[in-house]
Amino acid sequence: MKKRVLTTLVMIPFLLFYAFGAEAAEKEEGSWQDELMYFIMVDRFNNGDASNDYNVNPEDPKAYHGGDLEGIIEKLDYIKDMGFTSIWITPIMENEPKGYHGYWISDFKEVEEHFGTMEDAKRLVDEAHKRDMKVVFDFVVNHTGYQHEWLTDPSKEDWFHEESRMVGNSQEQLEKGWLAGLPDLNTENPQVKEYLFDAAEYWITETGVDGFRLDTVKHVPKEFWSEFSDHVKSIDPDFFLMGEVWSEDPRYIAGYEEVGIDSFVDYPFFETATQVFKQPGQSVAELRKVWQRNEAFYDDPHSLGTFLDNHDNKRFTRLANEAKQNPITRWKLALTYMYTAPGMPIVYYGSEVPLDGGEDPDNRRIMNFKAGDEELKQHIEQLAAIRKKFPVLTQGSFEQVIDDGPFGVFKRTYKDEVAYIAINNSKETKSAVLGEVVEGEQLRGLIHDSIVRDNGKGEYEIGLDRETADVYIVEEDTGLNWIFFGVLALVMGSFVAFVILVSRKNKKS
Repeated sequence: MKKRVLTTLVMIPFLLFYAFGAEAAEKEEGSWQDELMYFIMVDRFNNGDASNDYNVNPEDPKAYHGGDLEGIIEKLDYIKDMGFTSIWITPIMENEPKGYHGYWISDFKEVEEHFGTMEDAKRLVDEAHKRDMKVVFDFVVNHTGYQHEWLTDPSKEDWFHEESRMVGNSQEQLEKGWLAGLPDLNTENPQVKEYLFDAAEYWITETGVDGFRLDTVKHVPKEFWSEFSDHVKSIDPDFFLMGEVWSEDPRYIAGYEEVGIDSFVDYPFFETATQVFKQPGQSVAELRKVWQRNEAFYDDPHSLGTFLDNHDNKRFTRLANEAKQNPITRWKLALTYMYTAPGMPIVYYGSEVPLDGGEDPDNRRIMNFKAGDEELKQHIEQLAAIRKKFPVLTQGSFEQVIDDGPFGVFKRTYKDEVAYIAINNSKETKSAVLGEVVEGEQLRGLIHDSIVRDNGKGEYEIGLDRETADVYIVEEDTGLNWIFFGVLALVMGSFVAFVILVSRKNKKS
């Protein structure tokens, strides 16, 4: 009890400091670039309903492990408390045996029995909306499962492209070849197109879901996507479409903007960011180049979904481990950049633990809510709070103003807000002088609670320990905060009185 009281007294001054700090501009009406998205593989997240555990085997990495829609509903508060404003979940449509991941669909209009029922899907969306969170379903149109009943139905013989291995990278091969041997739907066929459009409409109208993440976009003709986009937008003009165009070429990905897809998962960002942050010593200027390309090629680069790992690639934790680095340190640095740079951050479930994992299916381990490092989870919460408070971190321009190899400072500007993001990806302490801050202003470090003032020469020097980062907001330099110090004196006086009182009681006893 005494320890709890002491802790509370010590924390009051710091809470008051932030209460009296300068207020950021109010956020404007939200858009998807303001979102913080938590990506969940349904089967591997949380088992909320044991009654649907058919042929579950947690020891087999290619079998169902028991996660379901009820399990996600139970953890919505957990997700929201970390600051996430939306969730994206892997496909929940009925799958053939061993289709735990959701991509071997056997019925496009039924919920997989391992995951629950349509009522559960509706309830998930409803419960998320009650918490002001959005929901995105993964949606597949390129292929079915290996054993789909249509394959033996003579009336649907022309519903599939002729069976062929995907050899080469020609657009025809990409769009007509059987990806990983999965039967490739002939989306040019009007009947197939009508069926898939109807399936999309079914999920939108039945559940009220807010968007689709579109799987394997580059394997389906653009003509289909244009009509698909028009169709879903006719149902809900605000419906969100995020495409997966797996490519390291931003120009190729950006070519799909013309079909009406709102956003894309940013693979070029992923490839660069993981290489930069998996170990110290890598130049952060490479990240600037990613943004410059995005800005040149995309109409709306701020809405791209940035990520550090997912269900198709090694976990970032594994990359750090392979480089013989502390994953917590590397995660904190990488997430700080991702949360403050342009784009919509997408965090794969378990990153807050952080979960380890190699290639598929090892990167899809069951979530362990009892394990983990609170330091990393708290850092995620802190970053989310900072990002939400300052619109400059979601809306602002982006440029690099200090380039010292692994140490860099990036500047963001939006209306009357200015922020600097300092990243020290080196093995030693680094500092830099910013000479462009307006006289009479100061820099407030939001992560490490620091204040940087004019050194008398019109310069502002920021310094960071090795492998750390901070976000600085430019604000008016009001000098010493006398209200803060007055409250601090009052609290400390109360604290001293409390200690004296306790000491006297102890002597009497």
